[in-house]
Amino acid sequence: MRAIVMVAAGGMIGAVLRYLVNVGVIKLAGQGFPLATMIVNILGSFVMGALVAAMALSWNANQEVRLFLAVGLLGSFTTFSTFSLDVFTLYERQAYMPLLLYVLGSFTLSLMGLVLGLAVARRLILSL
Repeated sequence: MRAIVMVAAGGMIGAVLRYLVNVGVIKLAGQGFPLATMIVNILGSFVMGALVAAMALSWNANQEVRLFLAVGLLGSFTTFSTFSLDVFTLYERQAYMPLLLYVLGSFTLSLMGLVLGLAVARRLILSL
């Protein structure tokens, strides 16, 4: 039961953070391109990479902390389901170039974010 509570608590925080990013991006950039979803997926991938590196190299986080951070917080902060909906919406609008940029950009930059997060965390932790 404690594991479920940890996932739920992290999920609540991640969802609120995602909402705040969405509101902020819409205020700054408008709604024409699903930039907020792209940003949370890239940022979430970076944080996941850093978190995995930290836990592998120096931080012996217990299972509940791992569930809180990785499954709850980052799982609700990033959003592949919304990504899928955004892709379909761009397709239905016949916005093929934005669709292509969104899919390739999200995939490539999220993967790069993960790799960069791993590298930064490893470098910081190993230099201590």
